[in-house]
Amino acid sequence: MAQRRDDVEYDTKHGVALSATISTPVPAAIHHRIVSAKSMFATESVHSQMVAVANYGFRSRRRLHVWGYRPTGIGHHGGDIKTCAVNGDRMHPIARPHRVVDHIVEHLAAIGVDYVFGVDGANIEDLYDAAYFRSDLTAILAKHEFSAATMADGYSRSGAGLGVVCATSGGGCLNTVAGLGESLASRVPVLALIGQSPTSLDGRGAFQDTSGRNGALNGEALFSVVSVYCRRVVNPADIVSALPEAIAAAKTGGPAVLLLPKNVQQSKIELNNSGQLLKRLIGDPYPVAQALRRAAGPVTIIAGEQVARDDARAELEQLRAALRARVATVPDAKDVAGTPGLGSSSALGVTGVMGHPGVAAAVADSALCLLVGTRMSVTARTGLDDALAAVSVYSIGSTAPYVPCTHVYTDDLRGSLLLLRLALTGHGRASHTRVPDTLSHTELQLPTFDGAGVRYRTAMTVLDSELPGGVDVVVDAGNIGASAIHYLPVRRGGRFLVALGMGGMGYSFGAGVGVAFGRRRRTVVIAGDGAFYMHGMEIHTALQYRLPVTFLLFDNHAHAMCVTREQLFYDDLYSYNRFGPSRLGAGLATMFPGLFSTDVDDIDELPAALRAALDVDGPSVISIECSADEIPPFTNFLGNAVHNTKETPSNVAVRA
Repeated sequence: MAQRRDDVEYDTKHGVALSATISTPVPAAIHHRIVSAKSMFATESVHSQMVAVANYGFRSRRRLHVWGYRPTGIGHHGGDIKTCAVNGDRMHPIARPHRVVDHIVEHLAAIGVDYVFGVDGANIEDLYDAAYFRSDLTAILAKHEFSAATMADGYSRSGAGLGVVCATSGGGCLNTVAGLGESLASRVPVLALIGQSPTSLDGRGAFQDTSGRNGALNGEALFSVVSVYCRRVVNPADIVSALPEAIAAAKTGGPAVLLLPKNVQQSKIELNNSGQLLKRLIGDPYPVAQALRRAAGPVTIIAGEQVARDDARAELEQLRAALRARVATVPDAKDVAGTPGLGSSSALGVTGVMGHPGVAAAVADSALCLLVGTRMSVTARTGLDDALAAVSVYSIGSTAPYVPCTHVYTDDLRGSLLLLRLALTGHGRASHTRVPDTLSHTELQLPTFDGAGVRYRTAMTVLDSELPGGVDVVVDAGNIGASAIHYLPVRRGGRFLVALGMGGMGYSFGAGVGVAFGRRRRTVVIAGDGAFYMHGMEIHTALQYRLPVTFLLFDNHAHAMCVTREQLFYDDLYSYNRFGPSRLGAGLATMFPGLFSTDVDDIDELPAALRAALDVDGPSVISIECSADEIPPFTNFLGNAVHNTKETPSNVAVRA
């Protein structure tokens, strides 16, 4: 056994331990790490010893609660082990003032938040500092604030809990707007903590001033339009009420934003355990129950994103079974029904522009159509307007749909669906509903394509064969996203996420990281090369934290959906949207040592590559060669005369 010294030298200004002499026993198995570790300071320091102890604790899967001194690059998820001051045989927490940021992370940890996603900066660094000194909450560093926002969004959509994003002032906070807009449009609970310059400099030319004073950009006005709640905290004591208010607002569905000037973040506040209990309105489903009792014929349910947000999958399936109904889902709620154990034999598939034609026939044949937790946007209802207009439509959820219907409001879909099912049992059962005629699973009929590259449909068949149960799938926008929504079944026990509120390209890279943190299981991201070029560097974030994420990059060397539009709607005279050649798999393998990354040019190579990628302990990448000229399963592209276009030098790119 090596020995650790008793005397400790402190930096009194920063309140951290600098160095110590050895006398306390250290396991011999890690002594070589102590004597070889590089110190952050000139003397042999506690840093080297804590690196060794923390690595030892991580390998033995013991959680260390240590305070006051910061080792680097150690611990589960790359830095989640905290530090301490060492004095003889004991580790003592160093006394610290209780600041606004300390209150924030304490409150978040108390309600079960495990991670805060963000990008550090001068006006948010105090929050990172506060998170560092907690063993029950970890601040994650993303590569870009948009991706940090989508990490929080994906974490929340996965059912792991409230997603939290933080960003510094100026361009950093502006980068979150697109991600928060997606969360708003899709009603995803997210809390955004946005740093600002000190209030003493409001309107006085501060760097990155967003106070709205004296001609400065008005951050409160900006974030108010992409949130369900926005408040600028200028009195430190107000955080005690503002934080629970923001969380309560977010949990109704959508982002809540707190604007936090730096001096407020650093201000001391008294400990206060007061908070607000979140009260959720459980809507009375009596009008829906009455209508279902009167229904004489089949019932079709269209389930939406609130089923996922409220985790009401089991209650939905129990209601479906009681009604002997068929169920379809909107595209961004594909995993809430129709999987093994959730009424797969009664599943109609997906509605809307990327959906299955049989849904419209089922709705038209229904005595009643029940919308559950969905607004039925254009993307979700394309092809259904005539059928919905011809039948009785009822809705239950937190927001009224865009289609004419009788709507029952509820913040708690689990509670309301349970009440509805109980109202339909015994003497109150819906006795006139009947089991509908069996409908075969239908797919959109696409034009034949015989060009180079792997076919979308064939690739999805391979994925269906190779992806095991429990795998979560996150899909990006574009041709490959449409193909995955249309063709790829949800894994049993897995989640299937797609962001169609704003449909921002590159969403899946951050969201996949957030899902992996939240669900702690294999996550598969399906995206095109165009999305990769926007936000694909979050692959490095997955590598940094050794997350089990497999990124499938379908490389058609284009913004392929835009190429399709050029071909169909602009006579295929030119293309602004084709890229030059790339080898993403080989390139990423070179960029990031230790990353499993490979290229697949032929469909016969994909099964083995996929098995190898899924077997990696950490992230992996497969780049799959495909073609921008293949028409995806997208209804709006199928009503025009379609011709197949070979790539020629004349239509590869428009040049200035």
